[in-house]
Amino acid sequence: MAGVSKCLKYSMFVFNFLFWVCGCIILGFSIWIRVSSAQQGVDSSLLGGVNLLIAVGAIIMILGFLGCCGAVKESRCMLMLFFIALLLILILQVVAGVLGAVYKPQVEATYNLTLSEGVSALQSTTGEYTEYQEEFQKLEKMYQCCGLRDGPKDWGQNFDKQKDICLCEVEKPSSSDLCTTYSDRLVYKKSCGEVIMQQIKDNLVIVMGIAFGLAAVEILGLVFSMTLYCQIGRK
Repeated sequence: MAGVSKCLKYSMFVFNFLFWVCGCIILGFSIWIRVSSAQQGVDSSLLGGVNLLIAVGAIIMILGFLGCCGAVKESRCMLMLFFIALLLILILQVVAGVLGAVYKPQVEATYNLTLSEGVSALQSTTGEYTEYQEEFQKLEKMYQCCGLRDGPKDWGQNFDKQKDICLCEVEKPSSSDLCTTYSDRLVYKKSCGEVIMQQIKDNLVIVMGIAFGLAAVEILGLVFSMTLYCQIGRK
């Protein structure tokens, strides 16, 4: 009976070690996106894809370890478990991509609803949303933006009550593209909703790149594991 190819065996080990490292990177990056988005006040319902990547990253770490052990110990059971789990993840990624495309209008509607609720909170004068308003002002200074949709108008009466709302704090505000004049005050030109959406789009591009790269790696993993599985069976 033919023996197991040493080259294939150790290639499988190296592949799964790199696979495990990829899982660590995906998990860490996804958690970073999740935390930073939460700090910006993005609704959790808009972060379904990121939550899925967190789960995928954790599972990949486990699978990488399983694949390494299966290759070194030449365990058909571990290799088959690795193959099945990897195939399920690949199918899950495809389903997630399809669902993302199908439910895109609903996601946009949810985002717009979140903005509307945020604007109502900014315009509130009852004191109920004071903490939210203070945190939002910090976000405005950090990202050099104003309001959520319509700039200073989103603050309603509160804009006239507080002179530091949306205040454009740059070296030369009069000549800066970041500033505009509103009610005889220099304020930030961009709305924070626009800035947040741009960040979501930028993160989405990265997430899609990771997903496609991961799919290619997963297909290689399926080929390696099944080939090694068959070779062990022919020993």
